[in-house]
Amino acid sequence: MLRNSITGKTSAKETQRYLWRMEAVSEQGRMTTENGRSGASAREPRSPSCSGLKMFLVALSFAYFAKALSGSYMKSTITQLERRFDIPSYLIGVIDGSFEIGNLLVIAFVSYFGAKLHRPKIIAMGCVLMSIGTFIIALPHFIIGRYEFETSVHWALNSTNTPSPCPAGSPATLAQGNETPEVPSAGCEGESNLSMWMYVLLGNVLRGIGETPVQPLGISYIDDFASEENAALYVGFVQTISVVGPVFGYLLGSLCAKIYVDIGFVNMETITITPADARWVGAWWLGYIIAGVITLFSAIPFWFLPRALPIGQKGPVPCTPERTSFIKDSPLLEQKCPADEPMGFLEMAKDFIPTLRTLLGNRVYLIYLCVTIIQLNSLIGMVTYKPKYIEQHFGQSASKANFLMGVINIPAVALGMFSGGLLMKRLKLSIMGAARFAFGTSLIGYFLSLFFFALSCENAKVAGVTLPYERAEGVSYNKASVFAACNANCVCSGSDWDPVCGENGITFVSPCLAGCSGSAGSGKETVFSNCSCVGLAGNLTATTGQCLQREDCDTMFPYFLALSVITSFIISLGGTPGYMILIRCIKPQLKSLALGFHALTTRTLAGIPAPIYFGAIIDTTCLKWGQKRCGGVGACRIYNTAAYRVAYLGLTLGLRTVSFLLCVPGFILLRKQLKTEERNATRRALANGAAELETLRKEEAAFCLPEQPPPTAEQSTERETRL
Repeated sequence: MLRNSITGKTSAKETQRYLWRMEAVSEQGRMTTENGRSGASAREPRSPSCSGLKMFLVALSFAYFAKALSGSYMKSTITQLERRFDIPSYLIGVIDGSFEIGNLLVIAFVSYFGAKLHRPKIIAMGCVLMSIGTFIIALPHFIIGRYEFETSVHWALNSTNTPSPCPAGSPATLAQGNETPEVPSAGCEGESNLSMWMYVLLGNVLRGIGETPVQPLGISYIDDFASEENAALYVGFVQTISVVGPVFGYLLGSLCAKIYVDIGFVNMETITITPADARWVGAWWLGYIIAGVITLFSAIPFWFLPRALPIGQKGPVPCTPERTSFIKDSPLLEQKCPADEPMGFLEMAKDFIPTLRTLLGNRVYLIYLCVTIIQLNSLIGMVTYKPKYIEQHFGQSASKANFLMGVINIPAVALGMFSGGLLMKRLKLSIMGAARFAFGTSLIGYFLSLFFFALSCENAKVAGVTLPYERAEGVSYNKASVFAACNANCVCSGSDWDPVCGENGITFVSPCLAGCSGSAGSGKETVFSNCSCVGLAGNLTATTGQCLQREDCDTMFPYFLALSVITSFIISLGGTPGYMILIRCIKPQLKSLALGFHALTTRTLAGIPAPIYFGAIIDTTCLKWGQKRCGGVGACRIYNTAAYRVAYLGLTLGLRTVSFLLCVPGFILLRKQLKTEERNATRRALANGAAELETLRKEEAAFCLPEQPPPTAEQSTERETRL
């Protein structure tokens, strides 16, 4: 009897599975042929689904590559944009954070309405909008005219003599020369009142808006139409491509930083500065045009992809909430996954608020969210200004800094994330093990990062800025200190930045402030003579550009690169296990809301503010501000190296210290939650086991009772007589 019942259940399951398979085959075309080639025919209908999904996978990978390339290229042009538009670092932070602002403006609408529309075409429109935004970022280059930098060096064909950089003047004229001129220079009347960096801001906002549908709609499309065993592989492939994009983005930034901003429009022989100069601006606009074209091409395949694909999965297809909401028009799921009835806004609001309250009531999730926000503030601020730190602290060019970021740092991060996921799989880490692993790697990286404070360089020796003309130590920068007795006979401006390197190894703000009365040559070969501030003899020379003799930095820089790669790799090891904590510490029905709320809060509280306040703090370490052509303070020309290092590294490590302090109660709450869940699971298992045991006993008792024949008429009469 028991055996028969078990056999009956198994038969029912096999029958149901068989009916599902038959239904799938009949809906895909009823391809069973008469000559017995049903197997070959069954493979034919899945080829359109397979080819369509592979085409979508390639298109989405290309879109991920394009958006990652343009995003990393934006970060590689930080110093170029500062110098070109004469803006401080905090405004660059506003521009960088505007991408997240644009993303947040439409993420709710795209996530809700995009699910009900043609997802590939929505992604295509997003890519087109991203490309338009990228082109708008490059637009100011073609509006504001040629780049002009402060210089007293002139380029003249077949000329060996240039005007004296130290014009003599009366004491009254000299007194006026000591003040920063407030009168705008000639040509300012034609300048637009609208700052050109606003176009860059607007373009970056459009990039953020256009990028919004790529990830949620693209990943959901793959998850809906790929089989369960292939969905994770496809998503991992797309994520890997998104890591490759920043490598090419920084390499593109390195290439464009070597090219002068007005290449093709000016005679390059007339350019008297080099890429190592603080006034150099590379062809930042060229990379945005290239990135915009690539992004535009990535939109083309999505216009030709269908709204839904045939399901190539064997057996019954589970009707997940995503499929019932996304695939309402799919002919293959019309009967399998009936669409949910649309809910009104008030009904959704009534259901949303209690669900969100339940999610935020999970204390483990709340602490994890706070830790992630603080650590992302540290990470985003550090990554945004790391190329600038390499430039200012170690005296490297923008091109070399971007090249090193793309070739060394980004691959180390990608390898660390992949290795972390692989180790988690090999070690079979539980949620508590993953938490310990992520915390341990982050803590090791934290202690290694402390060694960055030891890898320091001295301030560049600039007369009147980092050291006075008398070479007395411990004197802070004072604007008036650039004037001394040795240049008292010259009418000089204290606001210009036109550095020359004296024969004594000290940099002077300008040849005029170096007291040079003569010059010979032209362009980069100009040599200033009779510089009274260079030496006591008064006949020493100076050459164009800042002095680059910094032996201590050349020695420290390789160690800095090696330590940077090691710390990036170790910290990235905990990225994947740390993300798994977010998924496993909440109930399965709250997973979608938890991931969405996590993305929303991290973008709002980390992606937007971190570049702004990091830039504002870096601005406080500036020693010499540039002067705008039309008046006002421009970009910083030289920083206090020691203060820059303390502010940049101190803020980065300080935020991570706060996050570690929050991890302590997080571990305690996580352990309590796991013990509670384990006790509840044990109780449920015991209750279910007792119920199943009772059921089995009843069935076994019924199975073991001997069958009694029905009583005869004589036996019944005899029983009645006895009674």
